[in-house]
Formats: sequence, C-alpha cells, structure tokens
Amino acid sequence: MTESAASLRHQIASAGDLESVVRTMKAMAASNIGQYENAVRSLGDYYRTVQLGLAACLRQDQPPVAAGRMAHQETDTIGAIVFGSDQGLVGQFNEVMVEFVVATLESLPGKKTVWAVGERIQSRLAETELLPAHGFVLPNSISAITPLVGQILIEIEARREKGEITQIYIFHNQPKSGTIYTPVSQRLLPLDDVWRRDLAAIEWPTGNLPEVMGEGVRTLRALVREYLFVSLFRSCAESLASENASRLAAMQRAEKNIDELLEDLNRTFHRLRQSGIDEELFDVISGFEALTVSQQRDAQSDNQKGSR
Repeated sequence: MTESAASLRHQIASAGDLESVVRTMKAMAASNIGQYENAVRSLGDYYRTVQLGLAACLRQDQPPVAAGRMAHQETDTIGAIVFGSDQGLVGQFNEVMVEFVVATLESLPGKKTVWAVGERIQSRLAETELLPAHGFVLPNSISAITPLVGQILIEIEARREKGEITQIYIFHNQPKSGTIYTPVSQRLLPLDDVWRRDLAAIEWPTGNLPEVMGEGVRTLRALVREYLFVSLFRSCAESLASENASRLAAMQRAEKNIDELLEDLNRTFHRLRQSGIDEELFDVISGFEALTVSQQRDAQSDNQKGSR
C-alpha cells in the first residue's frame, strides 16, 4: 500500500508541475496573439493605402516597373516562400500547411523551389518531393519581422537576376475567429497584366480623383517596393498569429487532459488511502477483540482458581 501511495503522490506532483508549464505557455500564447493581431490589423490599413497608391499610378498609364525586371515572363521555375513554426506544441499547424503547399504547387507546371521560414516546417517540407532552398529563421517578435523580410527580398532579387526564379508564391496560415486558422497563398511576382488590371479596378474611396505628383515612375517603383515589403510582412505576422492561436488551442486541450488525469489520480489515491485506513482500523478492532477475549479467559481462569 505504501509503495502504491508513494507512486501516486509522485504522479500527482508530476502532473501538477506539467499543468503549471501548460498554463504558462497558454498565457504566453494568448499574449502573443494580441500583439500579432494588432500588427495584422495595422498592416491591413497600410496595405490598402499602398494598393490605392498603385491604383492611382496605374490610372495615369505609368509603366508598372522598369522593363525586364517586373514584366511578366513565361516561366517554368517557381519559388515558394512557406511560413511555418520553429517550435512544436502547435497541433497540426505545420502538417496542414505542407499538405496545402504540395497540393497547390502540384497544379502548377514547372520546377519548384521552396524557402522555408521556420525549422519545423523545413523538416516537414524535406520529407516531400519539393526542392528545398535556403531556409530562414522565424522571428519571435514584431520588431524582428522587418530584418527577415529584408533578407527574403534580397534572396528573391538575387535569384531573379540570375534567371533562376521568375514566379514567387507566398504560403502561410491566416487567422480566423478565435483559435481557427486556414492556409492561404498569394502570388507575389511577377507583377503582370492581371495584377495591374485588379489594381486598376479598385474603386477610389472619395469623389476626388487622385493625382500623382512629381515623377510618376519613381513614385510607382517606391510603391511597388512597399507592396512587396508589406505583403511579406503581413504574411509573416498572420502566420505568427495563427501559430500562437494553434498553440493556445493545443494548450487548452492539454490543460483539460491534465485536469482529467489529476482528477482520476486523486480519486485513486483517496480510494487507496481510505482502503489503507480501513485495513488499519480493522486490524485495531481485531486486536482489541482478541485482547478482550484473552482478558475474559484470564478472568474466568482466575475465578476458577479462586473457587478451589
């Protein structure tokens, strides 16, 4: 009984320690979700502003970019930037993304090269038939996203100048309500006729028509750079928000399972302890009864000796 009770006490203590860790991770995930969701909302407004600026430039029939660099080219080489996670305890976050990436790229013709952002997603992608390229370290804060985006843009430009990559796609998980997220993709490059027509079709929010001041080509190039930057920044921020939402959901499930385990362990411990107490009481009662019988026999023996 003693060994079983000691074992149960150890299991209860271990489960309690694990529950403390889970609650800490749950609190951290909830806190991180807030900052990343705020960043996503701010980026949404800024992204809309950049789109309106590009639409204004295109309405004045400015050339979209310098010739030969952003113009559409028929290509059979596709580069995919995939945002995942560096850490575990995120449920099916990386698995769902890999399945989505593989299914999407299979429908596109030509050779594919993948840049993974995050160690976990990189290891998952290595198990597929996609060609892995340079991997990037996932940022752990909003301020660390900007350097990452700069590195990605430099890598893209270097590959495009060598003619190795001419189409770029972004894949990431996008947060929905609560802890729900969904995988999405966006074609970042080239900025072709379809992209220009979509921008030109954007309705201006006021009755005053826009006018581009100064040199239109320079303004357009600056807006294109901002468009590429904010597209990657927003994708990373949305992925980080989705990752923390997934981790929060996983920690909530883990906390529920630990609570149920602790309840079962405590119930078993109390039942075992009560059983031990009952056995001890039974031994005491049995001993008392045996002592009483022995005393009665001794008394009867003394009485018989006295009558003689």
